[in-house]
Amino acid sequence: MFYRFIFLLGIFILSSCFANVFKDLKSFKADFTQEIKNSSNSSIKYEGEVFIKSSGKVLWKYKAPVFKNVYINEDFAIVDEPDLEQAIFTSLDNKVDIIRLLNSAKQISENKYETKLYETKYEITIKNEKISKISYTDNLENKITISFFNIEQNIKLEDSLFKFLAPDYYDIIRK
Repeated sequence: MFYRFIFLLGIFILSSCFANVFKDLKSFKADFTQEIKNSSNSSIKYEGEVFIKSSGKVLWKYKAPVFKNVYINEDFAIVDEPDLEQAIFTSLDNKVDIIRLLNSAKQISENKYETKLYETKYEITIKNEKISKISYTDNLENKITISFFNIEQNIKLEDSLFKFLAPDYYDIIRK
């Protein structure tokens, strides 16, 4: 579930931009905070940075409260957990139909868009023609808000950034 979400969100960010605000977006880089609030109002906040290429390559670099890297290439994900000296390799359940995503987000107000993907409704907030926030409720009733700042678009991102090579001492887990 986590891997599918991260993959879909990466594709979703780019596709939302293509569909509504940015016709020629090739890459997206930003710092982010991700807050997850459960039904009893307990919450956890993650911080990091994200790198996305329109080719479907995504890297989420979590920096707090844990250090973790999530590499995604189309329908495959690698979760690098340096503190645990392990990497999890997994195939994702669903491939995303990018064309469908490109056309799915609808403008609901001046700076807000909305779309639905795999029964989850997403709300996107745009600021200065850039995605500043994505909010949704997952299938466990957690309210998730991801805010982006220090956004850079259409910058050169080398493919090597999206490649993971496990150190010899890592445990490799395949799911």
